[in-house]
Amino acid sequence: MSPPTDSFPAYLISNSPSGVSAAFTDLSDADLDPGEVTVRVQYTSVNFKDALAATGKGKIIRRFPCVGGIDAAGVVEASGDPRFKPGDGVVVHSHGFGVSHHGGYAARARVPADWVNHLPPGMSALEAVTLGVAGYTAALAVDLMELNGLAPDKGRILVNGATGGVASVSIDLLAQRGYQVVAVTGKPSEAQYLRSLGASEVIASADLPAGAKPLEPALWQGAVDSLGGAPLGALIRSMQREGVVASIGNAAGLDFSTSVMPFILRGVRLIGVNSDNEPAQREHVWKRLGTDLRPRHLARIARVLPWAQLPAAIDAVAAGQARGRTVIDLGAAG
Repeated sequence: MSPPTDSFPAYLISNSPSGVSAAFTDLSDADLDPGEVTVRVQYTSVNFKDALAATGKGKIIRRFPCVGGIDAAGVVEASGDPRFKPGDGVVVHSHGFGVSHHGGYAARARVPADWVNHLPPGMSALEAVTLGVAGYTAALAVDLMELNGLAPDKGRILVNGATGGVASVSIDLLAQRGYQVVAVTGKPSEAQYLRSLGASEVIASADLPAGAKPLEPALWQGAVDSLGGAPLGALIRSMQREGVVASIGNAAGLDFSTSVMPFILRGVRLIGVNSDNEPAQREHVWKRLGTDLRPRHLARIARVLPWAQLPAAIDAVAAGQARGRTVIDLGAAG
């Protein structure tokens, strides 16, 4: 039997008694989830969360089967919401996209309008997905930190897990705003890459001070932490007075232990960053990504691969072998 005439390629994550698996398939419009906006997907990306979902290494998917991909950029094909019209360039991410609702690993997506944003003026679909949910998270972290006193003249900013997607974008946008960024990485061979994004200093993770006193020497006015676990506990103890830490990930563990002393004696602020935001905040952050928070080196951050290489890209990200943002071009997918 031939596939339906409206069929399009997708990468579907399924579950069976033998475990989680993912494979290329064909879907039709009838298979898509409900939503007001239908998007022809031009680009998607492979985030660490996507890699955990597709390989089954993390309990990410909330319903099976599900098209993976937690962000995508493309063009509106149809819309039942007045905010969007056919032909609009858009980016889609967060909420249930690619987790409990079919996501960006397909040539077509249908989603609630509140999960969609127009591309900022002058921004291409490739640039938008290079930012994607990672860049949005980075910008949201900086926005929240600046609301809590972060400023370029107050001291150094630490960004750990520095070669990751969120961290790479964070380095770029912080540097272009005049912050002195210190990149911390377990991959010292990537120092040149990190400096090219704007890091003024690169420190190997093993060389980072990790004392256990209630208060350690005050080194940082701000930090973007993608690790969690013990590194976050040590980081909090080494923040300077009124320092601000944005927690955006848990690569080193879900739990951490620290002292209350940094909070009550130095006024340290720990901010949680969650990208599942309402439309007004999404619009605010994407507007900043198109203006004062626009990174300068997105082409250096992006590694663009064809649709057929999606499985290999997922494996590389899951194994920690990728840097920056892994972007998938669906141009020849369907």
